[in-house]
Amino acid sequence: MSSPSPPAPTRRRRDLLPVEDYEAGLLAGDRAMLGRAITLVESHKEEHQQLAQQLLARLLPRTGEAHRVGITGVPGVGKSTFIETLGKRLTDAGHRVAVLAVDPSSTVSGGSILGDKTRMESLARNPRAFIRPSPTRGSLGGVARKTRETMLLCEAAGYDVILVETVGVGQSEIVVAEMVDFFLLLMLAGAGDELQGIKRGIVEVADLLAITKADGANRAAAERARREYEGALHYLRPKGGNWRPPVLTVSAVEGEGLEALWQQVQDHRRALEASGEWREHREAQRVKWMWSLVEESLMDRFRRHPKVAQGGAEIVAAVESGSETPTRGALRLLSLFSAS
Repeated sequence: MSSPSPPAPTRRRRDLLPVEDYEAGLLAGDRAMLGRAITLVESHKEEHQQLAQQLLARLLPRTGEAHRVGITGVPGVGKSTFIETLGKRLTDAGHRVAVLAVDPSSTVSGGSILGDKTRMESLARNPRAFIRPSPTRGSLGGVARKTRETMLLCEAAGYDVILVETVGVGQSEIVVAEMVDFFLLLMLAGAGDELQGIKRGIVEVADLLAITKADGANRAAAERARREYEGALHYLRPKGGNWRPPVLTVSAVEGEGLEALWQQVQDHRRALEASGEWREHREAQRVKWMWSLVEESLMDRFRRHPKVAQGGAEIVAAVESGSETPTRGALRLLSLFSAS
């Protein structure tokens, strides 16, 4: 009697798939495959990056039509509740919504610590939605290094609305504003001086300001804040020649103001498409993306250069102690890099 044949080996989750399998799964709208593809593009391993670039090149013709919306606001403004409520409205209207929540990272593990799927439980269970928390791993302004690639993967998988939530600190808002089509700034009322929270650089890149929590006893304060912000915007130069940022009040709890807000997103796109600014904006984004990747690659090569790695610690220590100026320290490091 022959012994039974051994079971076929099972593929481990971390094993790489042929590029055709990733492509087919994404084009079929497979959420599990989308998650695996995002993990692939986020990887720093060379073989993973080579496969990721092959995949992106194949998928590029299937991308570019989604609404890419950046959303930011100070802690406590209610970003998660707002995004979940807006996401449900959009999916109910027939859209497929991807939420890319850019997380601060653990300084020890580099992992995501906000737990966005916990904060947006209802939307996470929605079959027409996809939520992906992305650890920043220290990249500029809190923006995950591969957020742009992730947007392309989501678009190829059939998501026609991409919401990018920032951590709401530092320059992350500016960086996100440069990679999306529409940038939404959420503001709070009833915090004393309504204008004290305006950062000129952030407001100048916003396409719409929304005063949140405009319900109950806070409704009147939200309306006052709306008028004050609206007045302040008259002193700032418009972001684009064909669009002046409106100021709205919204209540995610009561669902008020969300339809008007989304109508503004659509009106913005139509206005820019009619003027030709939409196409120009997308073209400029692609070029800026390319140069940012060049800068990242050069910095990575610089830090890993043998002579810089060997002599850099001494130069850094001299700058730290004050025995060397930062300018001369930088020139010495560059000399080590260029000496090879």
